[in-house]
Amino acid sequence: MLIGYARVLTARGVPELTRFAEIPPTSSRTHSIADSSRTAQSVSTAWHTVQVLIEETVTYLEMTSPDQLRPGRTAPTPVEMVKLDQAAAPVLRRTYTRIAAPLNWQSRRTWSDAQWEQLLARPNVHAWIARAGDEVAGVVELEVQPGDDVEITVFGLVPEFVGKGFGAHLLAVGTRLAWTVNPLDGHPVRRVWLHTSSRDHPHAKPNYERRGFRPCRIEQRQREIVT
Repeated sequence: MLIGYARVLTARGVPELTRFAEIPPTSSRTHSIADSSRTAQSVSTAWHTVQVLIEETVTYLEMTSPDQLRPGRTAPTPVEMVKLDQAAAPVLRRTYTRIAAPLNWQSRRTWSDAQWEQLLARPNVHAWIARAGDEVAGVVELEVQPGDDVEITVFGLVPEFVGKGFGAHLLAVGTRLAWTVNPLDGHPVRRVWLHTSSRDHPHAKPNYERRGFRPCRIEQRQREIVT
């Protein structure tokens, strides 16, 4: 039996060999094209489900007053925020997937359609897509939490709009929305917060800080990701 190995770089920068497939021997020296295709598919599937232990820095940032918001430059083209309801779950799913793919975000990657619908059905969750003309540029998702806090749970641009001057504007708009949502107990929003990982886009944390978010906690952690 032949065993396939993948060369994987560990979190400490040390390469190691990781077994990713077992290829059964054939009964003779020749095999069909169909056999080759099935074997290649098996190896390919296994390759894409390799689990790797990584180290990351997670920074939590907060804003405790709407007066702390520092708007960014105006977007190159007008941006319209479209509120999503439960029926728009497929739109949120597609947009999230486009944003998450190049960053290899792990959460929600296996969510079903029903889970996306359940998310948007929650009264404390609010989501918008940002449209620039006829194109979807990004997404803002908020969660209203106990204690009059609002978390920006998802913020991002689809790859085609990254680096085009939309990030600062969209974050400022999303933060204003967070300050104006209805809290759970009827009191004014006390704090808007979010977190970012060292694995996110390198412009993410500087953008948050330039808009007025201040680091309030930093964590170093290890976790397994699927590559």
